[in-house]
Amino acid sequence: MILNEIRHVPVMLAEVIGALAPKRDSIYVDATFGGGGYATAILEAAPGARVVGIDRDPAALAAGEALARRFGGRLVLVAGRFGDMVELLRAAGIARVDGIAFDLGVSSRHLDDPARGFSFRADGPLDMRMEGAGSGEASAADAVNRLSESELADILRRYGEERLASRVARAIVEARSRAPIARTGELADIVRRVVPRARDGIDPATRTFQALRIHVNDELGEIARGLAAAEILLAAGGRLAVVAFHSLEDRVVKTFLMERAGRAPAPSRHRPDPPGPARPPTFRLLGAAKRPAEVEIATNPRARSARLRAAERTEAPAWPTPFDDTGRRAA
Repeated sequence: MILNEIRHVPVMLAEVIGALAPKRDSIYVDATFGGGGYATAILEAAPGARVVGIDRDPAALAAGEALARRFGGRLVLVAGRFGDMVELLRAAGIARVDGIAFDLGVSSRHLDDPARGFSFRADGPLDMRMEGAGSGEASAADAVNRLSESELADILRRYGEERLASRVARAIVEARSRAPIARTGELADIVRRVVPRARDGIDPATRTFQALRIHVNDELGEIARGLAAAEILLAAGGRLAVVAFHSLEDRVVKTFLMERAGRAPAPSRHRPDPPGPARPPTFRLLGAAKRPAEVEIATNPRARSARLRAAERTEAPAWPTPFDDTGRRAA
């Protein structure tokens, strides 16, 4: 069965649509279009609404063309990174939107296709680029074969929270001295030889593959840029819904929203106050973070780590950030 023949149901769909509360004749962004699940639900829930679907993966956009035809001019597909969405939407003549949905991390489509090189469960080229092999960006194979041992250890420690990062990095460097590491199966075997299997049954290669994927795609930097872009684009009363799948993603989202909602922790009496004047909150939190329902986890085990955070945009101007008004890092 090919991708565009199936109806993609993303994680926490009902909760995300509930948070966005789509309205008739409004404009929404599905910032991680993927299989089009959020976009479809928004368009079906709100007559006359329009959705801009953004994805950095050409294969996802190609598969979404059938959906775009189904909804006519109400669904527009845009190639690019969601961190650049201000610039992407301006090019489409859109300056303000009424809601933005993010489904962070890697998609099931990527994990299930060995040719994309994201998973250690089936052998394939060690790639992991969300844009695909023709993007010209550095791949996971480039990283494991070119970075120094200390650089690899830092990536594994920072993005994979791997306790044995130094041991894994050393094993990678030793293996590549004999021959370049080009396959997911090769890398997984190298890691499994030096990292014991955990009692919970999680594959020892899990954290290494997560770390490399985040590094290759600059995922945490992209989330920071995407949230800053959402703050710029959302109209007063507009809704933001973000689904994260691991603690590193969720930490970026939580920190941003707590700060922008004026809920950041007060400074310690042992530290000076943060510089600069207090700024009015740009978001109002829509309750606490939500987890998937047990019935969803039972039918889709990949949903078990998901966490949804939602907020509503206030009338306050966007805060200054390290990024310019297109979402790119300022010079």
